[in-house]
Amino acid sequence: MASIKIVALITMVVILLPTIAMATEFIVGDANGWKPNFDYQAWAKDKVFHVGDTLVFNYPSPPHNVFKVNGTGFKECVKPTTNDQPPLTSGNDKIELKTTGNKWYICSTSNHCALGQKLNITVMEGPPAPAPSSAVRGFIFSGYQVFMAAIVGVFIAVAA
Repeated sequence: MASIKIVALITMVVILLPTIAMATEFIVGDANGWKPNFDYQAWAKDKVFHVGDTLVFNYPSPPHNVFKVNGTGFKECVKPTTNDQPPLTSGNDKIELKTTGNKWYICSTSNHCALGQKLNITVMEGPPAPAPSSAVRGFIFSGYQVFMAAIVGVFIAVAA
């Protein structure tokens, strides 16, 4: 009876541990936060961003904000002209990366974007890369993993 429980426990560990997906929360600029006169491209250079990761913009509000823009808006430091996308202004804005591709963010206050308060990243599909030192890790279980854990749990209960 005890050997069945041990086998069930080992099975559960084998099913769950290797398939845990890790999402990363990136603090933009690390301890520097979101501000002018900082090289965000250098900050992002060695990082790999994946769908499911989160960007966290920390800054004093006002005066700063975060606008999601397109490539032209990024290059020219121009905020969107439509009202369907208001700026983020909380001072602790979290943006979940939901799709792959290039993402561009700027601060639209005065000349802050021209002073470097802008970020361009590329979001990749697939499992997240190992976390950089500034990232916070979290566990995300797939439906398959939860289903398999439930099956093993029923197996343990029946065997007991």
